[in-house]
Amino acid sequence: MLERHELEAFLTLAEELHFGRTAEHLRVSTSRVSQTIAKLERRVGVPLFNRTSRRVELSTVGRQLYEEVRPAWTQIATAFERAIDTGRGLTGTLRVAFVGAAAGQLLIGTTELFRAREPGCEVRLREAQMAEVFPLLYDGEIDIGLATFPVDQPGIVSGPVLVSETRMLAVPSQHPFARRTSVSLEDLARVRVLQLPDTVPDSLREDRTPRTTPSGRPIEHGPATATFNEMLTLIGAGQGVFPVGAQSRRYYARPDVAYIPFSDAPPLRWGLHWRADGATARVRAFNQAAHDLVSGRS
Repeated sequence: MLERHELEAFLTLAEELHFGRTAEHLRVSTSRVSQTIAKLERRVGVPLFNRTSRRVELSTVGRQLYEEVRPAWTQIATAFERAIDTGRGLTGTLRVAFVGAAAGQLLIGTTELFRAREPGCEVRLREAQMAEVFPLLYDGEIDIGLATFPVDQPGIVSGPVLVSETRMLAVPSQHPFARRTSVSLEDLARVRVLQLPDTVPDSLREDRTPRTTPSGRPIEHGPATATFNEMLTLIGAGQGVFPVGAQSRRYYARPDVAYIPFSDAPPLRWGLHWRADGATARVRAFNQAAHDLVSGRS
């Protein structure tokens, strides 16, 4: 295999046809260039260059090698530069997904701030169901997803908490809980709790739909639902209940569903998530814009 410095010396000399200019271009000594070319020629078995006291020119084998290597080397260099632009640059397109109407509102504000800071980068927003966010991240179809915590997934990085909201229980409007001012986590042992799909991280499913109450009482699990509106429809039909955030009461008001706050449950927390190997400058800048927006530093 050829070393990078050997390829660069050969290609540069093939284009400059002058040892001094080649050495200057590569920022090495002329003798270093001569030694590298001589080593290559020993490996090939024939001269790559014809040298006289007045000129340097490619041999027949040298020209063939140059014509075959140059396009491949250019392609490699271009790919590497593109990788650098992706990793460090703040141009191109950033694909961001959100779950729910309130998350969409937060991302609209974040996108406006981000675009003001980085006008060369386009942001494409898309809505996703909670079951879709992490598969979309793993498949590389999105760069960032705004969803709830906790997320304990291999290869996924989470930013800081952006928003916290009161945890509530969505119940049928005719359910006895609907007449109460609050419910407790122990009350979950008295109802059937609908489930999130298997594509949602286990840490999220355990947070939303635990197997037992804090005292150890078992919680009956109902069917899994693919979308949030499907879940609300099943709740309204008396098929079960589900813990949600307080924003649901505003954005998903329905006559057949009531939202009752928990008296003893921790708040739901929201933040941005991305692949560990996709932490580009664009991703980091967008995460910073979201953090600055919610903290009032925009």
